[in-house]
Amino acid sequence: MTLAPGHPPSRMLGGIGLAIAATACFATLDTTTKFISASVPLAMALWCRYFFQSIATSLAVLPSRGLSVLRTANPRYQCLRGVLLLMSSMFAFFSLQHMPVGEVTAIVMISPLVITVLAATVLREKVSLLRWLLVLVGFGGTMMIIRPGASTFSWAALLPLGLVASNAAFQILTSRLARTEDPVTMHFYTGWVGTLLCSVLLPFVWVSDLPWTTWLAMGLIGLMGTVGHFMLILGYGRTPAAILTPYLYAQIGFAMLGSWLVFSHIPDANALIGIGLIVLSGAAGAWLTLREGHIPRPQPPAKPPPQP
Repeated sequence: MTLAPGHPPSRMLGGIGLAIAATACFATLDTTTKFISASVPLAMALWCRYFFQSIATSLAVLPSRGLSVLRTANPRYQCLRGVLLLMSSMFAFFSLQHMPVGEVTAIVMISPLVITVLAATVLREKVSLLRWLLVLVGFGGTMMIIRPGASTFSWAALLPLGLVASNAAFQILTSRLARTEDPVTMHFYTGWVGTLLCSVLLPFVWVSDLPWTTWLAMGLIGLMGTVGHFMLILGYGRTPAAILTPYLYAQIGFAMLGSWLVFSHIPDANALIGIGLIVLSGAAGAWLTLREGHIPRPQPPAKPPPQP
């Protein structure tokens, strides 16, 4: 691993450890979401997830910082960021209803490749031939998981692509805001925007006669989302994104483990090859960034994958 100037090895290793721990939290969140997705209305599940994050963040931050945590130069973009994460959570919820956790997680991991395409087509940035090849490899892996045209294909297999699109937009906006905004303020806004939007629908979807295990699972979703996102923010504050990115693919392994333990699901050969291609393209893209010397300043992007 090539060390970035100005980043002590111990601090960088701490960032890597935080990022891997965050991926374990996100995989637990996704597995639990799939577990309750058939019995809990979408708006109710999302409300519990965001309400938990909002309350936990408020209790941790407001006593020391007061209302100054609300101070931002970009309130509209902070709200837009919250909406984009909520959209990602909605797509994740529906995707997990119809697909295994590991496969959904792997598809979401092509978000950096989508950002590469957007950088070339929308931002008119120069993208090397090798990067374009990595994009093709990653999308090829995605097609091996979705398998359009196969007898097992259904429209639900396209839902993770909506998750990828909203997550890519979320990450781009996050990277822009992170240059000038306080990460704690960003985290605060994200939680409360999602909570308030879900609260509008809550009276129409609330179900009270749920088993205690379901309530416990919804609490676990909120806890894992809160802890995971905060760990990722801290990790990117310690270690440059190009160095940290390959370690984020550990989430696929954790997701496959959770899917096996809870649902006894093991990906078939085609899905495993597709997952391998996605990991290869993503890790190679991060290595290429290091080789080219484009080491970005630390900044707190969201998840990959966004969480419900």
